[in-house]
Amino acid sequence: MIHSGFKPGGVVDTNAKIKAVFIYNFTKYIEWPKAYKEGEFTIGVVGESPLYSELTKMTQTKKVANQPLQVKKFNTAEDLSKCHILYISRDKSAQLSSCIKALKNNSTLIVTEDNGLVDKGAGINFIIKDNRQKFELNKGNVERYKLKVSSNLEALAFSVK
Repeated sequence: MIHSGFKPGGVVDTNAKIKAVFIYNFTKYIEWPKAYKEGEFTIGVVGESPLYSELTKMTQTKKVANQPLQVKKFNTAEDLSKCHILYISRDKSAQLSSCIKALKNNSTLIVTEDNGLVDKGAGINFIIKDNRQKFELNKGNVERYKLKVSSNLEALAFSVK
């Protein structure tokens, strides 16, 4: 038997690592309101995703400014609690509008990974272009949650709406 070191779905895991790094880096280019700058910095994940375990690994070594990082898993929009960033996995994309309703009074960056979701309310949507991980940014959707977007983030985005 040949052991190549790759497990089935290895590609997905690599992608999850890349997305986790992107999500962590978004925290450097977005400013949350004062009330969100104390206590834990929370990243929520809706649905099953290898990204959850990648983000959880980061909580051991990373902080956002001076805030400890924590990751919470949610199954549905009804379960949502306050979080700084909410990642909606592809298999839960249909819940975007319910998540938006649930978070309307919060300052949450909503991150998705399905075509067209930046037009339906997501702030950032992961896309693949030329076999590379990129993201689209909808500045209006981000600012609606009282978040400030750095022009550096706009420069990094594949497209800005």
